[in-house]
This record gives sequence, structure tokens and C-alpha cells, in this order.
Amino acid sequence: MPQTDALVIGAGPVGLFQAFQLGLLGLKVEVVDVLPQAGGQCMALYPDKPIYDVPGVPRCTGRELTSLLLQQASPFLPPDANTGQRAHLHLGQQVESLSQVDGGWQVRTSTAWTCQAHSVVIAAGAGAFVPRGLGVPELDGAANLSHQLPGEFAAEPQGDGRKRHLDASPPAWAGQHLVIAGGGDEALNAVLIASRAEPAHRPARITLLHRRDAFQADAEVEAEVRALIQSGDVQLVLGVPQGARLTPASTDPDRRIEALQLLGADGHPFELPLDHLLVRLGLSPKLGPLTQWGMALERKQVRVDTATFETSLAGVHAVGDINTYPGKKRLLLCGFHEATLAAHAIATALNPDAPPHLLYTTTSPVLHQRLGVKG
Repeated sequence: MPQTDALVIGAGPVGLFQAFQLGLLGLKVEVVDVLPQAGGQCMALYPDKPIYDVPGVPRCTGRELTSLLLQQASPFLPPDANTGQRAHLHLGQQVESLSQVDGGWQVRTSTAWTCQAHSVVIAAGAGAFVPRGLGVPELDGAANLSHQLPGEFAAEPQGDGRKRHLDASPPAWAGQHLVIAGGGDEALNAVLIASRAEPAHRPARITLLHRRDAFQADAEVEAEVRALIQSGDVQLVLGVPQGARLTPASTDPDRRIEALQLLGADGHPFELPLDHLLVRLGLSPKLGPLTQWGMALERKQVRVDTATFETSLAGVHAVGDINTYPGKKRLLLCGFHEATLAAHAIATALNPDAPPHLLYTTTSPVLHQRLGVKG
């Protein structure tokens, strides 16, 4: 089982800066995030929208900020030269349990990865971002249900922002009837990507399912999708999901969706047969297992001591949007400040006899060595 000085839950901007601050103080760190890509809310909700209030950076997008923070944290989350995957950064898995052990805390994730850490920092933003569903319980666990495009999060964020790094292998819906559910940018962009895929990767049919004939998407993207609908390359189906018909468990243990049961605008029910369902309704934050860990909560946020940003559990800290205290402001700048104080508190707890004086990156040979730079 891996052991580390500190484990950070959340790889958004504050979580990445937390990892940098811990590493700068000479501590070993592991970072876990439920999303398959670092960046948290910045990447999940507004990757290409401008941010104007990051100190010293007049303007940047969420994608650019994530890229800069990853670059800054590289001495402590180093990328592999061949694969680009970063050591100590564990993506696509949710921390499901947090239990106290001798010398600290043990975490276990949804992929059964476990780690023991002296301290834990929760930098989970508003919660773990999970895909929004259609509200049809029968769909849970279906083998032919997807929420992401293949390889959508396979590469680290790039400065230009709009390049897709898709897998070379054909997607699960190649040559099949693909139904894409949603009416926002995520759904309409998926329609364009699927329709423009190379022949071996392209669905045989594409149906766009939405509750009404009105979209909430970029005007240019909507115009392109409307043209595909007009030409007959994409079928638009209007209806509200009410249920689903799946293959019998007795003949298909994996359970596949055969058809969605919809309620039409005229009030009449009907079925939409399909081979694969791609739900593109965006992401929604959920606190999830965090609520079961025994920390004092206040309106779904974690109460902290502002001197150390420690929670009601000794050795467990919380920074960023997940925490609350008198005067709390949910801003990136505040999260960076909280991460710095939490890192120093963790370092002091680990090395109580260390000299209390601060080191500065402009002059300290020790910090230069940790950062891998020459003074």
C-alpha cells in the first residue's frame, strides 16, 4: 500500500496548487480526482471561458489555468516522458472511504486503490463532478450507456483549448444507431464529432433526443446541427424519458438498452429503439461519500479552523469551495491562500521541531533543489 505525507482529494485549481505547496515544503503528496482530467470545475464547466481575477494573470481560460498549474506542480507530479501520465496523480476515481489508522488516515477509492497518509486535504470544490443522468433508474449500469466521447479527456489541457484527442480505436457505437440525449453544447458538439468521424468510427444512424425543439448551445454549433437535421443526416426526436426497455438479465447479464420509453409533446407515449445511448447533459457536483466521514458540516460545506484549515477531524483539512468559515469567499484567490496555510500546518505537524522561519523561492537553494531549478 502506498504511503505518503499528504493526500489531496480534488485536482481542480486549488487542489493542484495544494500539491505544489506541499511539495515545496518537502512533503510527499498524492492527488485523487473523480474526473478523468485535472482541472475540476474550470475544465468541467467553463474550459474556454475567460477568467480575469487570477493574481498576475490578466486573462486566461480555465484550460490555460489548469495547464499552468500542472506545469507549476510538475516537480511533484512529474509527467512520464512516453505516456504523459503524471506520477502521484490518480484520475477517474472517487474516494469512497476515509478511515483513521495508526499514524494518519487510509483512503480507498472506487477503483480499489488504497493509500495511507499522515494528513488529508479535501479540495473537492462543490463536490465530485459526476455526469447528469436522464432520471431513469433502469439505465444504471447498462452496458450500452455512455456519458463521454472516446478519449475526450485523454490529453492534458492545451493552450488553444479546442483540440480533441480522440482514441484511435473505433468507439462502441461505430456502425450502430447512436442516440445522443441533450440540448446543450455538450450534446450538440457530440453530434458534430460523431457525424464527422472517419467512416470506420461513424455511427450508422445518429438521433438527437431532446425534450423540446430549442437548444441552449453556441449559435454556430446549433446552426451546424440544424443543417444536419435538415439534410436528414441526423434525426431529431422530441420527448421526455419515462423509462427504458432492456434485454432480459436471464439472456444478457450485462443488460443492454433496447429502447427508451418517451412521452411525446402530444402527451402520447412512444418508444425509441437504439443500439447505444450517449447522455450529454453536463456534470453535476455531489458531496457523495464525504458526508459519511464524520466531519462537522454546515449547509453541505465543511467547517474549518482558519489558522490551519483543519476540519473537526484531526489531520484532515479542507480548502477551496468545499469549506466554510466566517467571512468565507468562494474565490480562486481565497482557495490558494487556504492551500498555503494548510500546507504549512501539515508540515509543522509532521516536523514540529523544524525551524519556523520561511524560505523564499527567490533565494532559497533548498527550494530551488526541490523545484529542479538552478539559482
